[in-house]
Amino acid sequence: MEATHLNRDNAQHQAAPLPDDLVREMDRDALSRMIREVNDGGRGDSYQKLADRCVDPETGDQASKAYLQKLATNSVAGAPTPSRLRAIATGLRKPLSVVQRAAAIQYLDYEATELAGYDDDTRVIVAHLAGMGKTEKRRWRAMIEAADRVRPEED
Repeated sequence: MEATHLNRDNAQHQAAPLPDDLVREMDRDALSRMIREVNDGGRGDSYQKLADRCVDPETGDQASKAYLQKLATNSVAGAPTPSRLRAIATGLRKPLSVVQRAAAIQYLDYEATELAGYDDDTRVIVAHLAGMGKTEKRRWRAMIEAADRVRPEED
């Protein structure tokens, strides 16, 4: 048998545009991304450590390590229950409204168009960030997250 040879000079390699539904699915991982960011590719908190913190303050229900791992890979088909969202918000140390919004974006194809429920200072800050370039936004995000990790000194 003779091997088939590809003539790369004559080959037409053109990236076909992705179908809209696939692009939408790739972009719909807001909640999953929040989980991945905590783990940071194994450099941050482990999924077990996160699961230990993911306890609903109202019911005591807990999000398991296995569930968080599936959520991180966008392998959970249905939206988390309200109790599970409260547990995840507690574990992520983020406001419940932020986690709920991420879940709505991921599972309900929700797109926020306003900043309801936030005070004027927060809306002004977000408006300024919205006008910044990608590099500036990354820098501000890193500063905000770093400030959040610093524990205030006790007097």
